[in-house]
Amino acid sequence: MFKVGKQLFTHAGPKVVDMIRKKGQKAFLDLKYHDIPNTVAKAAEEATKLEVSMFNLHALGGLDMMKKTVESSRATAKELGIPRPLILAVTVLTSMDEDGIKEVGIQGPLMEEVGRLAFLSMKAGVDGVVASPKEIGIIRERCGEKFLIVTPGIRLPTEKKDDQKRTLSPKEAISAGRNYLVIGRQSRKPKIR
Repeated sequence: MFKVGKQLFTHAGPKVVDMIRKKGQKAFLDLKYHDIPNTVAKAAEEATKLEVSMFNLHALGGLDMMKKTVESSRATAKELGIPRPLILAVTVLTSMDEDGIKEVGIQGPLMEEVGRLAFLSMKAGVDGVVASPKEIGIIRERCGEKFLIVTPGIRLPTEKKDDQKRTLSPKEAISAGRNYLVIGRQSRKPKIR
């Protein structure tokens, strides 16, 4: 599945999703919607119309925002007779650590906050979460095996972490029980030999 993030979508817009789909591939629209419930629900309708396979929103938008988004996406897909995309909730960005969440007023601990947001997301009807591979255990404990977990922050032990603070190797994340790995910068960087 190809991830279409903010930079690419801002540059190319919906036509990049069309291009991916015309090649017979799937698209993950990684725009991390976070706004009032009506605004995010309307954005979800448009994402659904693009026939993306997956898109995400921020769990910190709250229960009502997530519920309304799921309902809008389902209704749009049903009306158009197309598959509904998987909807993921971003828990805590992998660029944040304990100090980072305290700076924005979350008292933590970080692991507990991720578990709380994952459970809230599941309660809202969201299909899964985007979370650091380090939190897979608590998410499985709170949400069960069927709840999807998409893990960014994937780095080989020999690679720089860049702005990622909570990382694991692909092998470690797979062993921990993730459903999808996000491989971003590493796939775009030229390899120096």
